[in-house]
Formats: sequence, structure tokens, C-alpha cells
Amino acid sequence: MTHPLHQSCTTALEQNFTVHKLYEAGNRDAFLAEIAPKVRAIAGGQVNAALMDRLAKLEIIANFGVGYDSIDTAAARARNIHVTNTPNVLNDAMAEMTIGLMIALSRRLPEGDRFVRDGKWPAGGFPLQRELTGKTVGILGLGRIGKEIALRAQAMKMRVVYTGRHRQPREPYAYYDDLLAMAKAVDWLVAVAPGGKATDKMVSREVLQALGPDGMFVNVGRGSVVDEAALVDLLTKRQLGGAALDVFADEPNVPQGLFGLDNVVLSPHQGSATTETRDLMGALVVDNLKAHFAGEPLLTPVV
Repeated sequence: MTHPLHQSCTTALEQNFTVHKLYEAGNRDAFLAEIAPKVRAIAGGQVNAALMDRLAKLEIIANFGVGYDSIDTAAARARNIHVTNTPNVLNDAMAEMTIGLMIALSRRLPEGDRFVRDGKWPAGGFPLQRELTGKTVGILGLGRIGKEIALRAQAMKMRVVYTGRHRQPREPYAYYDDLLAMAKAVDWLVAVAPGGKATDKMVSREVLQALGPDGMFVNVGRGSVVDEAALVDLLTKRQLGGAALDVFADEPNVPQGLFGLDNVVLSPHQGSATTETRDLMGALVVDNLKAHFAGEPLLTPVV
């Protein structure tokens, strides 16, 4: 195990395998030298080529999470090492979180809570806010999670459009082949795209400016997808209406410039952080490992 995992996953791993916890090692190099001849699998992420080279018998990396950008998949492929992830089981939790962030931002729920707790209500009511109803939301990344977000957005009486690498003919939403063009046409931009070089700073200053002073940005994908410095600057200058962020470029470090803003909702990367979902994710990690060592097809292969 390269890092701590959900307890139900850890328990199941220990019931089925001999587990070595790399993250608990006082001397990482000495620990790796000792266990290297025994290790055939990794549970978790944060795996680079150097770590793969230290574990000569490594056969599979079972990532805990749908995003696997912390694993050097090119290096794994070159070394004939399988990689799996945990898709689908977190779709609902992620979609719920996204809609929750949108409501929290549009109705300023965190501020309303503080308004009441600080005893300000007797002196006058809270300012009027804005609804989601009737607004257009553009989804960047209409994958499994994006589709669940779209369904819930429609339940909120929002119009849904999307952009991505390809048009999806079987989806009923309007498609934009250009992110900037979509940003100019929507009230809300929701980024659920994966991290990596292909999406790095895809949500640029120009895209954020296109949303305008009334536009809202939500990021539940990866912090690297947005130009974070530009985001902070535009929010500070009120050239962007607001942002609800569950992910950041340098987690757990969040730009200090966001802390004093009242047009931002901040969340500690908890999109899939429910007991139900983490149990399912952990079970899928274990099931992939069991399938591999039983010589059966992997359930959710990436490489």
C-alpha cells in the first residue's frame, strides 16, 4: 500500500494478501530493499517509474479512485504492469457533490449559515440570491460522472450543454466543439475532466473571462484543469461571478487569495468521500487484485 486507504479496503486487503505499508516506513529506501523480492502488486496511487523499477516483480497497480494521473501509466505499459481504477461506483456521490456545490454557491449557503450564527439576522434579512432554475450549464467532460451531473441538473430545470473530445450522438444535449465558445454561451461551467497534460490549464483565463461577471465556475475534476492564478485574479476583481471548488492544483494547499472572498465555496476534495462510495471503491480495488492473481480478466483495466 503506497498510502492509507479506506478501512474496509485495508481490512479486505489484509484478509486476502500480505500487506506492506510503504507510507508507514521510517526509512523508505531500506523498506523497499527489504520487501522488493516479495511485492507483486500495489494498492493505491502515487506510483512513478522509479518505484516500479524498485519492485522488479510488480505485476499490477490497483488504484483507489477513478483518476489515475498519479500513476505513470506509460511506464507501467512499458514494463507490462497492469493498472486498474475504480470507475462507476463513485458517479452518484460525485454528481450529488457537484449539485450541492452549485446550490451552495448560488444561494451562498455557507455565508447564510455564518449570518445566522453571528447573530446578524435580527438586524435585517440576508441579501437576495439567484436560482439554478432556467440557467444553462456547460459540462466539460461528459463521461460517466458528467452524465450523472447532467441528469441532476435537468432535475433542477437547467439547460445542459457539453464539450469534450468527441460529440456523443446518443446524448440529448447540445454539443460544442470549442470550450471558449461554450463558455460564452453558458451561465455555469462545470469541469469534471481528468488531470494530465492534455487538460492542463484547459480552463484558461480567456475561458473564465468568457463566463463573465455573472458566470459561475465549478471544478470537481482536477485542480490542474484550470489556470488557478487567473481564477483567483478574476474572482478578486469580480470579473468572474463565483466559483465552487472541490479540487486544487497543490492539494492540500489552497491559494490564500481565495480565503477572503465571499463569491467562493471551498471544499476539501470530498467529491467521492462518502462511506458508501469508499466501501465500493475499496471492494473494487480488492476484486481487481483477486481477479489478477486468479488469472481472470480484470474488472476495470486502464493499462
